[in-house]
Amino acid sequence: MRKFFSSVMTLVIALAFAACSGNINNEGRNAQELSGAGATFPLPFYNVVFEQFGQVNGDQVAYGGIGSGGGVRNLHDKIVDFAGSDAFLSDKEMAEIAPVVHIPTCMGAVVLAYNLDGVQELKLSGEVIADIFAGEIKMWNDERIVTLNPDVKLPEESIIPVYRSDGSGTTFVFTDYLTKVSSMWALKYGAGKSVNFPSGQAAKGNPGVAGVIKNTKNTIGYVGSEYAFAQKIPYALVKNQRGEFVKASSATISASASGEIPADTRCSITNADADDAYPISTFTWMIIYKEQNYSDRTKEQAEATLDLLRYILSDEAQHITSEVHYAPLPAKAKELSLTNLKTVTYDGISILQ
Repeated sequence: MRKFFSSVMTLVIALAFAACSGNINNEGRNAQELSGAGATFPLPFYNVVFEQFGQVNGDQVAYGGIGSGGGVRNLHDKIVDFAGSDAFLSDKEMAEIAPVVHIPTCMGAVVLAYNLDGVQELKLSGEVIADIFAGEIKMWNDERIVTLNPDVKLPEESIIPVYRSDGSGTTFVFTDYLTKVSSMWALKYGAGKSVNFPSGQAAKGNPGVAGVIKNTKNTIGYVGSEYAFAQKIPYALVKNQRGEFVKASSATISASASGEIPADTRCSITNADADDAYPISTFTWMIIYKEQNYSDRTKEQAEATLDLLRYILSDEAQHITSEVHYAPLPAKAKELSLTNLKTVTYDGISILQ
């Protein structure tokens, strides 16, 4: 009996010691709390995948959807573990920040959501979209829109374009596309996270734009496809480089990524020259510092950050993409990303051995 009591007490003391040392996750380290900020575009996917990562790995992830521009600023200020961005950093931006790694997490589409009574299907070309957002096409029954939609009764109403008020990767993707299909847009406005739209209504974040469109007649705005789907807002078929009118879907988004992907994964896939490709498709990235020892971060925080990214690249997480109206990464993007993660260090030593 005395031996049994001694064994029980030993077990109790061991359990108490483990509890005092923090929760140990399945990687054999203390569970961590990670923080990130940035793009609202992938937020519905991130909400699901972060929760599953917590259940699988024990680490908790807090993410603020403040727009890609805000996320990159937070990373630049070294107050987050990662930034979410639908726009990869330009060469100029890369030169202004310590070395970073871009890890694509999924693919998605920017759609032209609209609110028009009685119009269930709308076809648009890149040139017409550019002219609408430049204020050159002002009425829904403009001849150029009617020509694309001969069987649709379009109202004799003013068009209300809706655009992002915050620095946004979604805006970058949309305007990157417009610069490729409209010389007028490229000359007057260009591509960027923030663009001086000449007319219309501004709203914050993808949820804000989707909300304005849902509640305001005769509007049209660019928004992540998931937000249009969740709000049950119709969105246009867009003419691609092959002359096909394509609706955004997991398959048509994936078709846009059939080309070459550079080693650092920084690339645009808008206006892809491929059959069935939806022309306003994009990767979205998580961006982390290549050297993870900054702002008093521990090595375990760095390890947890890489565990999160490897989980997002896993088949289990990528399977979720289609369920929430995104598209999974192509095999090449995952392969390149796993290779790039091996270059990430803590105190100059590779974290992934």
